[in-house]
Amino acid sequence: MSVESTAIEPRLGRDPLIPSAVLGMLIFVFSEIMMFSGLISAVTIARAGAAEWPPPGQARLPLEATAFNTLVLLASGIALWWAARVFKEAPSKAYRSLLVSMLLGAFFVCFQGYEWVGLLREGLTLTSSNHGGFFYLIVGAHALHAVAGLTVLSFAFLRLRSRRLTPDFLAATQVFWFFVVGLWPFLYLRIYL
Repeated sequence: MSVESTAIEPRLGRDPLIPSAVLGMLIFVFSEIMMFSGLISAVTIARAGAAEWPPPGQARLPLEATAFNTLVLLASGIALWWAARVFKEAPSKAYRSLLVSMLLGAFFVCFQGYEWVGLLREGLTLTSSNHGGFFYLIVGAHALHAVAGLTVLSFAFLRLRSRRLTPDFLAATQVFWFFVVGLWPFLYLRIYL
């Protein structure tokens, strides 16, 4: 076998630098970051062109309650980080932290839903103003991502319980959930303040 032929042969038996599941999730998350960047740019332009934001007569967004809910979501991310750390040493001990992450994430989504119901009662709808339209579009898009993230966290939890959770699946789950968690403070600052 010549030196040239070994240089182009695949390296069998070696792990890739980034597992396929993680790389795929990173590519997906990057595309979602681009989408949210466009949405944030659109609301920023709309706010800059408005005489007053939010428009007069529109419901005010619940700043303090949502700040608390933001802390809940951040705590969910920390719990997942801890679960992954524990998983490396003793997978069976990661149950509690992963469950805490899921429950905190579920609280965040339910609390957002509760907020939405209150805002709808106060007259803030998709069609009430640009303020309402942007609010529900951007926060709703994030909520869909949070629900998808909770679904993936649930699959990870079920795999962990049945001892079929792989480090690659958990790492890909972390990438997506950390995106959901990390994006929210930016949305909170741009939409609520």
